[in-house]
Amino acid sequence: MLITSSHSDYCKLLGSYILGKDFADLFDIVITNALKPGFFSHFPIQRPFHKLENDEEKDELPSLDKPGWYSQGNAAHLYELLKKMTSKPEPKVVYFGDSMHSDIFPAHHYTNWETVLILEELQGQETEKPEEAEPLEKRGKYEAPKVKPLNSLSNKWGSYFIDSVSGRGRAEDSLVYTWSSKRISTYSTIAIPSIESIADLPLDYKFTRFSTNNSKMAGYYPSVHYTLGSQDTDSKIISTEK
Repeated sequence: MLITSSHSDYCKLLGSYILGKDFADLFDIVITNALKPGFFSHFPIQRPFHKLENDEEKDELPSLDKPGWYSQGNAAHLYELLKKMTSKPEPKVVYFGDSMHSDIFPAHHYTNWETVLILEELQGQETEKPEEAEPLEKRGKYEAPKVKPLNSLSNKWGSYFIDSVSGRGRAEDSLVYTWSSKRISTYSTIAIPSIESIADLPLDYKFTRFSTNNSKMAGYYPSVHYTLGSQDTDSKIISTEK
């Protein structure tokens, strides 16, 4: 299923451009103008589903009885439809989103769905093996230089995930998780930099969840490495393994 806060016409424009004109055939259910996070937090009477005709909202629906393309709505009625479609009393849902505010927190908190956070700050973790690198002569003539990975240490802001707290007196500096890192591990099942990063994995691949051993780092895929302090040989490094 696809759930977006974009209106129907804009969803068609983007979907057609990214996935092709038949993109809607990839989904059993398409929900536009979902008005997240209210889609998850509001009661059905507050946020009913609507039929669509020529991208315009029409009649309110007391419930959903079949797959299709709808507007607005709520997670409770959607889940009832999923029960009918799967013939299971408690179907499992894995929800992908790139917004902690609109996707991940409400989906986890109000519906208890499994959540996969698409986190662009993880980009740049994958390292290209020398033998897999494309020969220079085959690369584009006007290929832009590689930019600094988003997860790199910022001289102004520091690490997005880990912070260094100065020790008092002769005490050594200590490392602590940032507020953002704590929220990610609390409300996400796993976090990935992009859909492409997991597209080639086998269907039975076993991801490590954030809840494993209460680790705030276990759920990042691929595994993450952080460099703190100055960019020299004395920098402190925290790393996690897959």
